[in-house]
Amino acid sequence: MTAKTLADWLDYQQRIHPRAIELGLDRVREVWRRMGAPAPAPIVITVGGTNGKGSTVAFLEAMLTAAGKRVGCYTSPHLLRYNERIRVAGTDADDATLIDAFERIEAARGIDSIESVPLTYFEFGTLAALWIFAQSKLDVAVLEVGLGGRLDAVNIVDADAAIVVTVDLDHQDWLGNDIDSIGREKAGIFRKDRPAVVGMRSPPKGLLDEAAGIGARLLRAAKDFKVRPQIDAWRWECADANLLLPGPELAAPCQIDNAAAAIMALYALRERLGWDVHAIARGVREARIPARLQRLHKRGAPELVIDVGHNPQAARVLAQWLAAHPPRGRNIAVFGALSDKDVGGIVAPLVAQIARWHLCGLDADSPRGLSAVQLRERMPAATTLECTAVNAALDAALEQAAADDRILAFGSFFVAAPTLEWARRTGYG
Repeated sequence: MTAKTLADWLDYQQRIHPRAIELGLDRVREVWRRMGAPAPAPIVITVGGTNGKGSTVAFLEAMLTAAGKRVGCYTSPHLLRYNERIRVAGTDADDATLIDAFERIEAARGIDSIESVPLTYFEFGTLAALWIFAQSKLDVAVLEVGLGGRLDAVNIVDADAAIVVTVDLDHQDWLGNDIDSIGREKAGIFRKDRPAVVGMRSPPKGLLDEAAGIGARLLRAAKDFKVRPQIDAWRWECADANLLLPGPELAAPCQIDNAAAAIMALYALRERLGWDVHAIARGVREARIPARLQRLHKRGAPELVIDVGHNPQAARVLAQWLAAHPPRGRNIAVFGALSDKDVGGIVAPLVAQIARWHLCGLDADSPRGLSAVQLRERMPAATTLECTAVNAALDAALEQAAADDRILAFGSFFVAAPTLEWARRTGYG
């Protein structure tokens, strides 16, 4: 490999493996073994689930940082820069650090050997994160699962505590066509006798059965820990603790549940991490993550809301928020999706809330992206306008919208990222 820049490396990684996704741990585990398999941190927390993973990581990072811990976070996908995927002490990894990690991975996989190990783009990134964390003298590493759990590259690390935030239908081609099958795959990040936090109140039987088979120490929402709403606040409770906490800045109704799951993981590890209730409250209040019901404003212009919701469960949460926070005027949607998504299931809960749809094509952004025409074919009967790209859809929505309307850009990270750039260019903040 003669690549010099980060862009060269990322292009190379996308070209050398015939599949964008190939689940399984043997290949990535072998390369990690060749790299010496250093521990990424003294304590590792892994976060999986269909939705809410990124927000839960953000809560963990904010709470632990407020408690004075040095934290590394691995998340995916990124929005604007690949470097966002790997953070150490709140700072994105720089190009030189990433390139050094990729060079070490390339050497370890034995590119010139008959025992060369193929890796996917995601597996390169996961190994880079683990290597960078191992060199960074962390107190805690927080790892977000990319897809599923059991066979995701992150799962080569035995987490000290693991969280499954939610389970719903998504990525069925890889994880199964029913909730129980998907739940079993996601429970694969749990470990025997270690805390296994389940953030949903009614988890699928498949997840519970798999956790029991593993022998994990299950900690369930509404059973082992509870959330109780208060006026302008909320309580987190378990058998031995009761915290009065501020509402999170993250807007979606599910964010308190995500914060509650994060707190349970920290409580389960309190003998090793300490238990700082003031840091927890500060972390709940200060946690931020872009494109999760992110609200942007511009004088004299409609409000802009950006959300990465891209499956039916996320769409139901979005619809709940829209119903609770109606604009004075209309909701105008800018929507794009990938070909493996349940477009009908995403759109159905939102139809009553959206006055007009602008459909943007993502076929130029991803091999899995639907064109605007293909997307319209999957839409239920609704008023739609087809556009060729996200920017064109946003321009059309802005031209049509009144100042008291709201533009909602959602459906994919491939919608959220260019919307953030468009917002900055057009004066939203």
